[in-house]
Amino acid sequence: MARGDAPRDSYHLVGISFFILGLGTLLPWNFFITAIPYFQGRLAGANSTAETLGTNHTSSADTFNFNNWVTLLSQLPLLLFTLLNSFLYQCIPETVRILGSLLIILFLFTLTAVLVKVDMSPGLFFSITMASVWFINSFGAVLQGSLFGQLGTMPSKYSTIFLSGQGLAGIFAALAMLISMASGVDAQTSALGYFITPCVGTVMSIVCYLSLPHLKFARYYLAKKPSKAHGQELETKAELLQSDEKNGIPNSPQRAALTLDLDLEKETEVEPEEPQKPEKPSVFIVLRKIWLTALCLVLVFTVTLSVFPAITAMVTSSTGPGKWSQFFNPICCFLLFNVMDCLGRSLTSYFLWDAYFITFMLLFAVSNGYLVSLTMCLAPSCRGPKVEVTSRVPGLLTLGTRERRGDRKTRQVLPQEREVTGTLMTFFLALGLSCGASLSFLFKALL
Repeated sequence: MARGDAPRDSYHLVGISFFILGLGTLLPWNFFITAIPYFQGRLAGANSTAETLGTNHTSSADTFNFNNWVTLLSQLPLLLFTLLNSFLYQCIPETVRILGSLLIILFLFTLTAVLVKVDMSPGLFFSITMASVWFINSFGAVLQGSLFGQLGTMPSKYSTIFLSGQGLAGIFAALAMLISMASGVDAQTSALGYFITPCVGTVMSIVCYLSLPHLKFARYYLAKKPSKAHGQELETKAELLQSDEKNGIPNSPQRAALTLDLDLEKETEVEPEEPQKPEKPSVFIVLRKIWLTALCLVLVFTVTLSVFPAITAMVTSSTGPGKWSQFFNPICCFLLFNVMDCLGRSLTSYFLWDAYFITFMLLFAVSNGYLVSLTMCLAPSCRGPKVEVTSRVPGLLTLGTRERRGDRKTRQVLPQEREVTGTLMTFFLALGLSCGASLSFLFKALL
């Protein structure tokens, strides 16, 4: 493959599209859990939405256990349908899975917005809401698994972009809640505007997905040709060598090893024994290769979902009634968590304040975002040990090891197995979420 064959992501349109798609996949979940004061207000006994959005009803006296049920009924369908998607992803066209899921989610969230204007008993409202949560997350699981499957065929940075978009979904929902509460309009209008917002976000996701086939960069990678992925790896190594030569950096043992590694891979590429069609990826073979990162992902979300939001949403401010008490939960529980989770996913920076709950939420969210991003990005990797450039300064040693022919067996997954890997990791993500949601009942009972 010639170096010029790989197109560029013009104006970063593909990256922006996957960022918005990542945002769209988690908007339903985040808009439901951030609106806990609204739902608990409706379930407190009032037949209307008056004074529900601006009042903090979060307390331990939760008759319906709304926090726990919305968490559990969000993650169980995510687990079940992600598992189904892992085995049946080849039976239903990708476009049908992604576009169909987005359209159904849009319809169900529009229904949720309409219910703001409908008065009904708390029991009936709870039943309808839980049914909406179940079906929205069922199709959200199909959507998320299919998109991660697509991302498995693209450069790894697009997985990070997608995950960053998912991290921003929580911030987006928390800010929408704060704006609705501070808008000054009546509670019913405020709640209606709040639930219309994710409908707009879902429409944007649909537009972004429909635009991908028209972008040359997306078409190139979504063709899922393993040979291109290997060629891209060789080009990256060659560019590193040429860059060093232009900068006048002399040869070092490590650089010589990189050159030898490049020659060996080229030799392997240009001397095929005979044309062979890649075998159909096996779910169980891929699972054996990624079980460790999959286990890490399950444990991360088991811990996170066991306390967030079912337990953390119960915390109230010690300052007493007032404006701060009204805004404490949306800011310190949801906005703070999602900001730090987003920072953790993008591996930038974090900071601490001098308050126990806020400090714990910061550490909790950063570690959650970092570990999720780490496991999701490592699993689809098909590279074995290779040269890792740590310095371009002449005279300094460059640390790392090179991949030898015998080391090719250490590769985690083959290029043609990346899509299956992305789908499987989405299932284990859902498994961790479901385990955490189930444990939240136990933790709440212990309080």
